[in-house]
Amino acid sequence: MCPFIEQQKHANPALLHSAEALQNTILATVPDAMIVIDEAGTILLFSEAAHRMFGYDNDVVGQNVRILMPNPDRDRHDSYMQHYMDTGEAHIIGIGRITAARRRDGSTFPIELAIGEAHAESGRLFTGFIRDLTEIQRAERRLNDLQGELSHISRVSAMGSLASALAHELNQPLTAIASYAEGARALLGEDGTPTPDNIDMVREALIEASAEALRAGQIVRRLREFISRGESERRVERLRRLVTEAAALALTGSGQTGMDFDIRLDPSVDQVLCDRIQIQQVLLNLIRNAVEAMQRSARQQLEVRSRPAGRGLVEVVVSDSGSGLAPEVAAVLFQPFNTSKEKGMGLGLSICRTIVEAHGGRIWAEPSDFGGTAFHFTLELAEEPQDG
Repeated sequence: MCPFIEQQKHANPALLHSAEALQNTILATVPDAMIVIDEAGTILLFSEAAHRMFGYDNDVVGQNVRILMPNPDRDRHDSYMQHYMDTGEAHIIGIGRITAARRRDGSTFPIELAIGEAHAESGRLFTGFIRDLTEIQRAERRLNDLQGELSHISRVSAMGSLASALAHELNQPLTAIASYAEGARALLGEDGTPTPDNIDMVREALIEASAEALRAGQIVRRLREFISRGESERRVERLRRLVTEAAALALTGSGQTGMDFDIRLDPSVDQVLCDRIQIQQVLLNLIRNAVEAMQRSARQQLEVRSRPAGRGLVEVVVSDSGSGLAPEVAAVLFQPFNTSKEKGMGLGLSICRTIVEAHGGRIWAEPSDFGGTAFHFTLELAEEPQDG
């Protein structure tokens, strides 16, 4: 029975029935899953929404709450609890985060988790409110797909206008180059040797052709600068949040129930200056690539770690125990339209490189300590911490 009700029973037995009725009403009607645990992590209360969400019957009460978690949280939950009891340092309690949960059948799904703490005579109690983000993310993906289609149509239209403008701008210097080259050829004569009277004219034609070629190059360069002029919205972000949220999304529905996943982030380089969505896209891509690379591996080891990289940078490493990279693939790894996947377009890593380099960092790949591939990229550290 809930410790709160036990207290009411001893304080005023007449309130026991109404307290139990109140508890049952709350557990049956609260829309989000609600779970109450004690200091040892033992489940004391499990709402009806939690039963539906996780697929457990009443036999879940009395078990350790870690059964609702995928690794690495599943194996480390007890140590997390003990660390909080000893230090009072909260990573989730009173803060909340996006993470992943594990159903009874072993499948995982993304959740938003908020945890509150209360003090009772029997000790501290922790109440978790869990919201399943599966449908929300599915709706967001549908919206993103629609936006992607509209964006594609806009890009095609813009590309047509751009090609027309570029052809118009380049037509004049290219025509001039062709004219000067043809004039120089005519001045050289049939034997290719200019007369003394024509040598200066040939030299002038070549100088003009060179100037027009430089002009054409300037047109292309100005266009490239115009296209890449847009700056992403950068702000101070916590690297731990970026990694945990991206990992929760990347591993959802991956089917890798036996994978050993480890996150080792250096707290001294936790605050970075970046566009959160873009860097999470990089992490999402790298983690998903790692999971795909390990599908046929007997050992499935995935690790995300960070460490100082000097000169105001932090290095993030995503390592896997997959089959590694063939030399011919590694040579063109970050070039667009190069892929080893049957249905891949070869744009993921190219986009990752573009994002990282736009943030002032670099990205590269090396063999990992687990026998697979380790992708490294650097980010700029924030000079000052940001509140909140």
